[in-house]
Amino acid sequence: MADASNSDNGGEKPTFKIRRLEISDKRKGYMELLGQLTVTGSVTDDEFDQRFEEISSHGDDHLICVIEEESSGRIAGTGSVMIEKKFLRNCGKVGHIEDVVVDTKFRGKHLGKQVVEFLTDHCLAMGCYKVILDCSAEKKVFYEKCGLVNKGIQMSKYFD
Repeated sequence: MADASNSDNGGEKPTFKIRRLEISDKRKGYMELLGQLTVTGSVTDDEFDQRFEEISSHGDDHLICVIEEESSGRIAGTGSVMIEKKFLRNCGKVGHIEDVVVDTKFRGKHLGKQVVEFLTDHCLAMGCYKVILDCSAEKKVFYEKCGLVNKGIQMSKYFD
């Protein structure tokens, strides 16, 4: 567990900790936070628990991190990374970062950058030769500040 950015907030200094997602984080606003990024749907507690266990079964190959605001226990930020094992580059590995979001109440405190750093550090420790992610044009500058460079375009096909 690492300390995340601390910043002045109305005379109080909130403290944040960055860590792996825990099954109890659904009660701490995790799904509502993801809803600030995209559509989440109505995920029941049982569905959340089952998906949590499924993701956890992948060990370090699928990591979801959260930043918790310690005084309230609320989840202030999150991101995930999946490790792809390849035949290229001597059976190398690539980290795919997804679902990075910081709660609107906590933006401007560099928490998003800390999420990306946490995930990229994990990829480095896992032996990845690169980390990639897709983002909107509006987020390009943010990710460049995190050390990533634009290497192409994204193509998608949605099935819903």
